Amino acid sequence: MLNYFNYFTEIEIRFQQRRGTLLLLSTLDWALIEMWREAGVPLEAVLQGIDDAFDRYDQRAQKTAGRVRKVNGLAWCAQAVMAATEAMRDAAVGVAKTAVSEEDSGFQPQRIAAYLRQNAAAVRAQQDAAFVSLAERLRALADEVETESAPSTEGLEITLTALEERMFAALMLSATEEEVVVLRAQAARELAPYRGKMSAVQLKQVTEQFVHKRLMEARGVPRLSLFYMSVE
Repeated sequence: MLNYFNYFTEIEIRFQQRRGTLLLLSTLDWALIEMWREAGVPLEAVLQGIDDAFDRYDQRAQKTAGRVRKVNGLAWCAQAVMAATEAMRDAAVGVAKTAVSEEDSGFQPQRIAAYLRQNAAAVRAQQDAAFVSLAERLRALADEVETESAPSTEGLEITLTALEERMFAALMLSATEEEVVVLRAQAARELAPYRGKMSAVQLKQVTEQFVHKRLMEARGVPRLSLFYMSVE
């Protein structure tokens, strides 16, 4: 988790640098990054894939005197990212991981407990029974963390991942049919230019991530993972 704390920011910066102009990532782009992170795609593979994709783009631009369509989405790099990931795995390239203590990392029990209670309050505001239950579980976890001298962030993250899945299910149940249809249609439109560069499984995963993210934004519900807890 600590190695990927800046996962999103690093990818956003590299994409903007290679594109040459400031372009804020869309909800769809963030959903794609989230899919890569959850799939365990190394940050180095994503950055390499972005570089490889833009290297090929720059070569085509030179040959056509710049008469190529501007890259407007991160999904354009999806194939190159997957290729870079496979290349790294095949070559058994390992990235040295620096041991960081919980104290130095900012993941002290008190800060984790405060983060969990903050999320519990936001989830509890939804009133629905499923969200109330989730909020109670988050508060219980906060109490447990405070009583442990060295809580296991790995074990806690596994629990929070399970709770997020429950939250996503509750969000889908609380959404109207029309709302879900509109969001999936929006995702389909934005993904249309990249369908040839992504597998059916990737398209489905990104679409679901897109819908979940938009529903959370609409209801003011936070992500629960420790990944989203600032260490500053």
